[in-house]
Amino acid sequence: MTKLPFIHETAVVDEGAKIGSGSEIWYFSHICLGAILGLECSIGQNDYIADGVVLGSNCNVQNYVSVYTGVTCEEDVFLGPSMVFTNVLNPRSAVNRKTEYKTTHVRKGATIGANATIVCGNEIGPFSLVAG
Repeated sequence: MTKLPFIHETAVVDEGAKIGSGSEIWYFSHICLGAILGLECSIGQNDYIADGVVLGSNCNVQNYVSVYTGVTCEEDVFLGPSMVFTNVLNPRSAVNRKTEYKTTHVRKGATIGANATIVCGNEIGPFSLVAG
């Protein structure tokens, strides 16, 4: 039996985002067009999941997390509170670098701790623990 996703009334889920069965999206979070969430994901309060992000099944995204374009997380990944991914190596306000996005891949079962910043262009190995 398929379990419908739960989307809190204050969350914004853009048309075209794909939300897996049994997933939960909590207060004030934004899931952008083109984002893909697997089965049974939990998206906490005030999270931002950008266009093109892929989260595998059973990913747990704690509160205040930003997951930007170019990030892929395999299944069973834990993203701790207030952690963030980057997608440009040297961002500048006056320089548009949208064509320079680097990808980041987080392998199955990895845990990224609270307040960590993951610099783009890297791979986090399976079952790794990154301290915040």
